[in-house]
Amino acid sequence: MQVGFMYHSLVEDYFTGFKQLHCKGWRSVYLNPERPQFLGTSTTNLNDSLVQGTRWSSGLVQVAISKYCPLIYGPPRMSLLESMAYADLGMFPLLNCLPLWCFATVPQLCLLHGIPLYPEVLSSSSPIFVFVFLSALSKHLYEVLSTGGSIKIWRNEQRIWMIRAVTCQLYGSLNAIMHKLGLAEASFSATNKVADDEQVKLYGMGKFDFRTSKMFLAPLVTIILLNIAAFVCGAIRSTIITGDWDKMFVQISLSFYILVMNYAIIEGMIVRKDNGRIPPSVTLSSALLSGIFLPLVSIILRH
Repeated sequence: MQVGFMYHSLVEDYFTGFKQLHCKGWRSVYLNPERPQFLGTSTTNLNDSLVQGTRWSSGLVQVAISKYCPLIYGPPRMSLLESMAYADLGMFPLLNCLPLWCFATVPQLCLLHGIPLYPEVLSSSSPIFVFVFLSALSKHLYEVLSTGGSIKIWRNEQRIWMIRAVTCQLYGSLNAIMHKLGLAEASFSATNKVADDEQVKLYGMGKFDFRTSKMFLAPLVTIILLNIAAFVCGAIRSTIITGDWDKMFVQISLSFYILVMNYAIIEGMIVRKDNGRIPPSVTLSSALLSGIFLPLVSIILRH
């Protein structure tokens, strides 16, 4: 017996609940007593959180694309609605990271090249996009506030949702797919749940500890640099040079929103000088990578 593999998946709790319990007729009930019944621990820094997220994402997608796919294995053994709920959770990492990567890069690249993707801000169809965007944010905000949270918690959850989508969920999904193709083996990495004094100090100051793998930092920094360039260049082009701000307003606003919600990353790149900042080497390498990537995209968009 290997640690983490006793139920075919890295997410043994998910797989056990699906195959061993609900598919065999067990029913779950929601219990929320006033007195907490369990005491648990969680990761205490960004590195361990992303490592854990990668493992979870890999395990969920691993089940979703296996012979135990909830949409195939589930319906004969449970209700269709319950099967869909399990499938949604299993495919969540893959179906979340792809749209987030698109929203973080495609509108920005088009903005840099003056290509509008959304209706003009004064058009009749523009309110539809605004409504969908604001309703999603409002729903999450309501959930946070109704459970005793605050605006700060909502902002942090939005931020970590974006960070996880473009890092650990992407890597976890790729790992599961490569494992399915026989190109990689699923791995179990234990995470540390004990914080040192410096981490506690940074946490108390409300700052991220960016001492993590470059594999996680590089996508974050690259996306932030792209959005900075898109916001600055797009705003200047649309308001001063071409005057087509109404066509580019949504794309400019999207870049601005990403930058505001992820100011902690900008702060870690430029402002902070402590040990928990983003290493300048990562910022430089990401900038060089962006400098190589953007001309290639420019050639593609022009043709």
